Amino acid sequence: MPTLLQINSSPLPTSISSELTAEFAKAWKAKNPAGTVIRRNLSDAPPKPVDQTWIGAAYTPEGGRTDEQKAVLAVSDALIAELQQADEIVIGVAMHNFSIPSVLKLWIDQVARSGKTFQYGANGPEGLLKGKKATVLVASGGVYEAGTPAATMNFVEPYLRAVLGFLGITDVNFVNASGAAQIMMGAIDREAFLKPTLEQVRALAA
Repeated sequence: MPTLLQINSSPLPTSISSELTAEFAKAWKAKNPAGTVIRRNLSDAPPKPVDQTWIGAAYTPEGGRTDEQKAVLAVSDALIAELQQADEIVIGVAMHNFSIPSVLKLWIDQVARSGKTFQYGANGPEGLLKGKKATVLVASGGVYEAGTPAATMNFVEPYLRAVLGFLGITDVNFVNASGAAQIMMGAIDREAFLKPTLEQVRALAA
């Protein structure tokens, strides 16, 4: 049965990116009623930063790891297992200072692991998560799409395309809910703002 991994990186369940990922999962489940949705809210239990102990454990052969090293890698193992199980991945991203939220970077550092999600061979790095599809739903206060004056300040899409591609996930779609600051300024209501984006999200999930 197909599996969807739903990743939320916003600390607010009412945030735009969280609403978009929830809608994607709902539409996906309607299409795949027997499928499984794995929900990972990163702000509920933020992964720890990678440190010297983690690196030492990750590069110690599996059979030679101490109990302490196994414990250090337990979160990484669990997050990687979710990725390996998933056929599709949807990631909700609220743009923070032109890039991704810090909690999402912590997740990336935990799952980008040699021998697990990528490996080095004669031709260089090779991603090990091939055959999966990812959808990234980005909410931003300003407008940063290609062709706009602020496009060069958008580091979300190029960075996530590079990281996911490095892991072997090259079928990636981005949906942008840009200009959300209009809601806070009262220039548009939330429902009207989200309507076209929600329609895109449902179409991609269906």
